[in-house]
Amino acid sequence: MNAKKKRPKLTWTILFLAFLCGLFGGSLGQNLYLKSLSYTSATYATAIFNLIPGITFIVAVILGLEKLGLNTAAGKGKALGTMFGIGGAMLLTFYQGPELHLWSTNIHLLHKTPPSKVVKTNYFLGTVIALAGCLCYSCWLILQAKAAERYPCAYSFTALMMSMGTVQSFVYSVCTVRDWNEWKLGWNVRLFVVAYAGIVGSGLMFSLIAWCVRKKGPVFVSIFNPLMLIMVAIAGSLFLDEKIHLGTLLGGGLIVIGVYVVLWGKGKEVEVSQLIRENLSYHFTNLHLEIHAC
Repeated sequence: MNAKKKRPKLTWTILFLAFLCGLFGGSLGQNLYLKSLSYTSATYATAIFNLIPGITFIVAVILGLEKLGLNTAAGKGKALGTMFGIGGAMLLTFYQGPELHLWSTNIHLLHKTPPSKVVKTNYFLGTVIALAGCLCYSCWLILQAKAAERYPCAYSFTALMMSMGTVQSFVYSVCTVRDWNEWKLGWNVRLFVVAYAGIVGSGLMFSLIAWCVRKKGPVFVSIFNPLMLIMVAIAGSLFLDEKIHLGTLLGGGLIVIGVYVVLWGKGKEVEVSQLIRENLSYHFTNLHLEIHAC
């Protein structure tokens, strides 16, 4: 068998990394996101979760995995973009502003939810939970990068990670949900939501992200993340009767700007690194030719 096609050995370290990735990116991260949704709204929670690139950058700098480099244009861009993102999150939290009446379809898919199941809106607590979820996803991205170095089989590791997250979520659900009626799935919207979240939201999405990262790199994939905020805001106002406020637009706009400034800084950093490698390769090639000529 060709050595390049030989599958790397599955060690206990890889299994532990898969357990941590399943915890931060699966069971814990997704449960925190859903809890923040119950206290706020889909548009608000999505806007907060656009802070993931900035928080990932901060965590990477603290752990020594990323250089700040404020003396370069790329470093200044990453720092400025992170500040924009944090400012947008604070604006979302503390300023609501007037309601904007852009359109109305009079459709509310959650209007049949029993009063006992409705959670009272609490934007401050929802923001804290959402930020904790962002931190979990940031740790997940960093752990994935470390796991890829040790076990470069992206699809196999994704399947292993999701299996770990499934077991963790099942244990958590058994311990917290004692009403067995909540486990029943009839032929209704609950079955559709669970099936869609499992097939599309987890299986297909994680596989496509792994494929795109391998083809174009993480910076290219991250560029499309802020588009989710726009799509969720439109869908939430059309189908969930969510009200769009001025603070949501301003805060979300700042977060999107911050994300793109951070990505611009990362792009410039990659360009400089590639240029240095190309120059080094060119000089070494010329030196090799000169040695042979002598």
